Order: sequence, then C-alpha cells, then structure tokens
Amino acid sequence: MRSYSLIAPAKINLYLEIIGDRSDGYHELVMILQSIDLADQIELHSISDETIRVHCNHPQVPTDKTNLVYRAAELMAKKFPAALAKYGGVDITVHKHIPVAAGLAGGSTNAAAVLVGIDLLWNLGLTKSELEELGGTLGSDVPFCVEGGTVIATGRGEQLSPLPSLDHIYIVLAKYRSLEVSTPWAYKTYRQQFGSGYLKDTNDLAARAAAVHSSGMVKAILDKDAAEISQKLHNDLERVVLPACPQVLQLRELFAVQEGVLGTMMSGSGPSVFAICASQPQAEQVKLRVREAIPDEDLELFVTCTTGQGIQVTGDR
Repeated sequence: MRSYSLIAPAKINLYLEIIGDRSDGYHELVMILQSIDLADQIELHSISDETIRVHCNHPQVPTDKTNLVYRAAELMAKKFPAALAKYGGVDITVHKHIPVAAGLAGGSTNAAAVLVGIDLLWNLGLTKSELEELGGTLGSDVPFCVEGGTVIATGRGEQLSPLPSLDHIYIVLAKYRSLEVSTPWAYKTYRQQFGSGYLKDTNDLAARAAAVHSSGMVKAILDKDAAEISQKLHNDLERVVLPACPQVLQLRELFAVQEGVLGTMMSGSGPSVFAICASQPQAEQVKLRVREAIPDEDLELFVTCTTGQGIQVTGDR
C-alpha cells in the first residue's frame, strides 16, 4: 500500500481588518497571512476498503466526521469516486505540534495536507489552484494553508495574492492550553459592537478592499523590514477578544515590555499571542523571561520563525 508523509505549517495573522458584511453572511476581510515553521506531521496510507480512518495523538482532537481532516478526505472521496474505487480508502494519522484551538489554523493546515496527500495517493494530478478551490469549500484558511508563505487574503479569506516570502523572522508564540476563543463568537461580537461602522454597499466593499490600511504593512514586507512589520501589526478582533480574555491581554502586555521584542499581537481570533523578535537568541531569552513571569504549566511557549513554505511532502513509499 502507498503512503505519504507531509508537513503542515501553522499560520499567524500579521494583519486583519474587517471591512463589512458580505451577502453570504461572512465578513469582508483584508488579511496578511504568514506561515511559520511550527507544524504538524500528517501521514496518509492507502487501505484496501473504501473507508476513511483518522488517528491523532492529541486527546482534544476528534477523529470522527467533525474533524476537518476527515471532512477533507470525505470531500475527495465524493469528488473523485472512481479514484476511491481504484485506489481504496485512506488511513490518516495526525501528529499534533500546533496548539489546539489557538487561532493558528491547525485544523485548516491539516485538512490542506490531506487534500495534497490524497491528490498524490490517487494520482489525480490536481493543480495548486484546484486544490485551493477544493479547500475553500472546507474553510476560509484552507486555501492559504495549501499555498503557504506570505499572502494577502481578501473576500472571506479565500482570495489569495502572494507577497515575497518572509523567511527566518523569529517569533515567540504563547497560548494557554485550556483557553479557547470561538471564532464565530469573536466575529459576531465584533459585528454587534462595531457593525454600525460597516460599509453596506457591495461595490464600496470591493473598492475599499483594494485600498485599505494594509499598504504600510505590504511595503514593510516588500522591504523585508522586521522592525517596520512589527510596527504595522494590526488585528481588529483584539477590540473584542482582549477585553473578554484577561489572560490574552496579560500576555500581550508582558510581551510588549520585553527587551528584544519588536512588536506583539494576538493572532486571528486568538487566544494565541505572538511577539516578533530581532534574533533567535533574543527570542529564546524572551521565552525564558515570560516563563519566569508566568510559571503556569497551562501556558505553552514556542520559539518559531516565518517560512515561505506551505504543505510539504517529506516522504513516500
């Protein structure tokens, strides 16, 4: 039986601006998404019967049809029934390293890896654009996770425009294991509190999405200027999550005063918080100082860095 092993990187948001409501019920967004080298490993094995099996080493991750990994495999089975009949089903093992429910696209990147892996297992020959289109039916972050690197995402997050990759900018990432923030809650609460300022006309939304406040961040990325990127970090969802989650606010404030930190922000809808550092040694020192300040074992801390890679195939047999 054939098998593939893939690396599925996490992502952070360097920029997240909410423009207004869409007719499909989602928000019109402008985001700048960035892959980081904190990653899960996904193993796929073909099996003789036409079933989907999911395994995971993390107790909080379901292995049934509620898992986005399962839904990705199920989508491929429905789209390509002849390939399923010819090659058989798939056994999927997820080795989790990305924190769960962290705003780091852990589920989305795992689903993206499954799409890429099944394409290879079944010799489908799909293009990256075709895989991204399939991924967009599963979730807004999945197309980006296929692409990876540094990307401007518009629409509800599925329309991607690549930027020059940012490599080896070092980051300290923090997340309380037991703390979760519901993404639907965050966007719903933002709509309730700030929706009166939304643009209502769809044409105006499209026009503004092309010229919102992200231009400063884009220039900093083009210049590969980590200090300027750090000054341009922006996340509208902090306006609702930080007041509701004192632990997230505490992390952000603690990072902000550390020597060697160029900038800090919550990623996505949280509750992860990251700090951009000037170098790897400084990032390691920041991690140690935050651990000393918050010795709580519930707090996970990672030193990672930006990467230009999306889903990567590391082995096959």
